[in-house]
Amino acid sequence: MRATGEASHLLLANALLPLRYAGAAIRTGAVQATRRHQQRAGRRPFVFWSPFLPIQANSRADTEAGSDTTRAAILAPHLEDSLMTTLLDKRRSATADDKNSDEATLDYVLSRVASFAPMVARLAPDIEQARQMPAELVSALKSARIYSMLVPQRYGGLELDATSGFRAVTALARLDGSVGWNAMVGQVASLMPFLVSPTLCEEIFNDGRDHVIAASSQPVGTAERVPGGWRVTGSWPFASGCQNAEWIAGTCVMMEGGSPIDALDAPGPMIRTCLMPTRSWEIRDTWHAFGLKGTGSHHVALTDVLVPDERFFEFPFGTSFASGPIFGRFPEIVVLAHGALAVGIAEGAIMDLVELARTGAKQMFMTTPLVETERFKEGLARLDAELMAACALFGSQTTRVWQNPEPPTGKDLARVAEQVQAAIWITTACIRVAEGCFELAGSRAVYETSSLQRRVRDLRVAAQHVAVHPRHYVSAGAAVLARLAA
Repeated sequence: MRATGEASHLLLANALLPLRYAGAAIRTGAVQATRRHQQRAGRRPFVFWSPFLPIQANSRADTEAGSDTTRAAILAPHLEDSLMTTLLDKRRSATADDKNSDEATLDYVLSRVASFAPMVARLAPDIEQARQMPAELVSALKSARIYSMLVPQRYGGLELDATSGFRAVTALARLDGSVGWNAMVGQVASLMPFLVSPTLCEEIFNDGRDHVIAASSQPVGTAERVPGGWRVTGSWPFASGCQNAEWIAGTCVMMEGGSPIDALDAPGPMIRTCLMPTRSWEIRDTWHAFGLKGTGSHHVALTDVLVPDERFFEFPFGTSFASGPIFGRFPEIVVLAHGALAVGIAEGAIMDLVELARTGAKQMFMTTPLVETERFKEGLARLDAELMAACALFGSQTTRVWQNPEPPTGKDLARVAEQVQAAIWITTACIRVAEGCFELAGSRAVYETSSLQRRVRDLRVAAQHVAVHPRHYVSAGAAVLARLAA
């Protein structure tokens, strides 16, 4: 009886799973046409299921009820859609709270992201072959305010919380891993100027628009103290988005008289990051990679460039001049953002698999369509369960960090050990999901035209980042021992 009961539950889950992922067809014109028909008929558009981070295209009434005058002014210069302009120009009532305003703003951003699906699908080959984001796509991301979601309103940003930024990263990664990665890097880097000074922030954000900032945090450069500042030389790898960036940051060992300067609060040399306009940098074409090909993560270089004192800052543990909880949790945001990316790519892999199966595809020697086979349904259910577990852990960690009333302290890996532990597991779980989807898809997934093989490659490369590399389980394990001994 127990076996029969388990089989019944599995059959029920298998029956429901394709319905959850029916939205995988969002990239097709048929579904877009269906949505337009539903909107004209006065019905709420169908939204595909997502375990934790859904994209939701809100109705006109929803957006009108939650629009905010300040954010409408911020968004207005970037809007390309007359309907959205009208919606955002609606004024909120004096009694509406900021939470409703934030939700309405986030809904707008996510609806714009959803609308990018056909563009991203069309540009996918160009993204891979050119190894960078096309200007058309970068412009669209700017118009949706992706890069300034976390920037304070005073400087023209949307001033949303980190969770909102994560949802946008996940939504974009669901469309394409490279797009999601560059959005993630761009959002984190947009906070770097707030570790420097109000003057620099005014210089960068004075027009109230989105600006792309690229950065490499590896301390492979040197900054030699000289009159008027520091002479900086170095070649930094993995500067994602550098070809689209207006500012670039690189991390240096601070030197004086040819020797490293000792750090003030830790053993080893003083490490600082400098931020300079892109025109000061040389971009070296080195990004020929296995995955995340479209991120344009080339080397960037400075050679004996004079950088003033006021362009240096401590990353990621520096103190910001700006107020707000987001600036006291910079290291945590950097780590957890990788979890948001991995979840999005894995969700996209399951959606791609379901979309393929629903075309009626059959495997060799099989008379039954793939979507109707027990192996497919069981495999899909298991992969979906693993993804839900990853999403649940990600949600738990973001809530834990964001709702903690006490700002974290410390300037080492121990501070973020729990977030690193979670992000590593989430990323590894998402790799298993993507590779499971690749296997279930059969031989159709091996071609370069298959998005499934790209999902696998993108996640494998993303997992090599220092923030989510499995070697940091060692530090996480030490933190677990300390916690259990307390």
